Amino acid sequence: MRSVRARAAIGATLVVAVALVAAGLAVLLVLRANLIDQADLQAEVAAREVAGQLATDTPYDELELDDEEDHPVQVTDEEGRVVLVSKDLRAVTGTGTSGVTPVPSASAGASPSPGEDDGDGDDDSADDDSADDGSSDDDDGGRPGRGQVSSDDPDFSDGTATVDRTTADYRFAAVEATTPRGVTLTVHAGAPLAAEQEAVDTVRGAMLTGLPLLLVVVAGVTWLVTRRALRPVEGIRREMAAITASEDLARRVPEPGSRDEVAALARTTNETLTVLEASVERQRRFVADASHELRSPIASLRTQLEVAEAHPELLDLPGAVADTVRLQVLAADLLLLARLDAGEKPGSATVELGALVREEVSQRTGDRIAVGVEAPEGGAFEVSGSRGQLSRVIGNLLDNAQRHAEGSVAVSVAADGRGVRVEVRDDGAGVPEDERERIFERFVRLDDARSRDDGGAGLGLAIARDVASRHGGTLTVHAAAEGGAAFRLWLPRPA
Repeated sequence: MRSVRARAAIGATLVVAVALVAAGLAVLLVLRANLIDQADLQAEVAAREVAGQLATDTPYDELELDDEEDHPVQVTDEEGRVVLVSKDLRAVTGTGTSGVTPVPSASAGASPSPGEDDGDGDDDSADDDSADDGSSDDDDGGRPGRGQVSSDDPDFSDGTATVDRTTADYRFAAVEATTPRGVTLTVHAGAPLAAEQEAVDTVRGAMLTGLPLLLVVVAGVTWLVTRRALRPVEGIRREMAAITASEDLARRVPEPGSRDEVAALARTTNETLTVLEASVERQRRFVADASHELRSPIASLRTQLEVAEAHPELLDLPGAVADTVRLQVLAADLLLLARLDAGEKPGSATVELGALVREEVSQRTGDRIAVGVEAPEGGAFEVSGSRGQLSRVIGNLLDNAQRHAEGSVAVSVAADGRGVRVEVRDDGAGVPEDERERIFERFVRLDDARSRDDGGAGLGLAIARDVASRHGGTLTVHAAAEGGAAFRLWLPRPA
């Protein structure tokens, strides 16, 4: 599935579906628990009402029962025999016994009429005295005392009951009661679960009906919102495709007016296109300038060779050698710039800048102006990098100073904070303040005629700054105390 809109819509729909299903199940469970609690309460009230009548020794045929269809009742004795059921109860389950026909019980016979003697007056009097003294018959495992109803929480169970040919589910409560004659009976009274089942079924049906509709709405809304949000992205994609096809880096992608991530993407894309356009333009200008610089010495050398071929006696051998050397230097400069542009990393050797400066100056025997060196021996001027490239930087700075100085060139090495500073000064005309950054561009000369005569192609300072930047340092130009230019190379010490 390659569409972001489709993935977002499906993902949102699945998340909402899981959340709704979980919430629906929780609602159903809570609703069912509450309704069952209500049924338990109704069943307990009905059971305690009947148990209370039995505890007062009310005859079975005089018991007042609630609506028998709503609260069916079954009474059993200690031996589990059914002694009383509500009218029209045809069948029952969930009460421990399925009997619905009362049977005679030796211990749970009909209570005698008031004042009736059962033939053993003395014993009965003794029993009556025992019952009247308020003592509880608690010898049988926590059963209620005579004439009392159990105060413990009743036992609840699920079951069914058939009342007048109608079978339904009920919630039964079991309550114990002891008659004044010491007979313990268990009253099972039921509360119908029809209301609970109907409510749960209604809620379940509403959820099953509403859930698919809600998911369809969520999927549709997510699809539309995602489509609207990604519309600027599609505009960016189309414009980038057009730029790729036309190779016109001057074009820019549309930037939406919002301040969201898509707008940030558009701005970043345009910034990248700006940098890319500048880089391509710089490369084109570099190639054009390099071709122009190479054309002059090659044309001069060809002319000299053609003249020498026709008139050997007119061969300017020193001029041909000079043009060849100029071509060699220019080719070396172009090769170094190409390596720097390709991201070539400098070496990690330790270089002592003081010794490097003294060595570089000592090899310059053909300079028109002697170079003064201020680099004390034994100084801790170590940096990390490529010895060859750093030597090239110092050489380029000295060449530039020799071309512009009138009578004085000096170089100094000193510690500067966490790095080392090399400064090359001359007493020439200096560099105008508004040109101090431009001179580090490639093929830039402030004095084209003199630079060409001296062999400069406008690459020395550009190479020097690129090498300094690759070594983590800087190269800047300032006004020298002698009145000319002061080029300051700063390089960090090794960590």
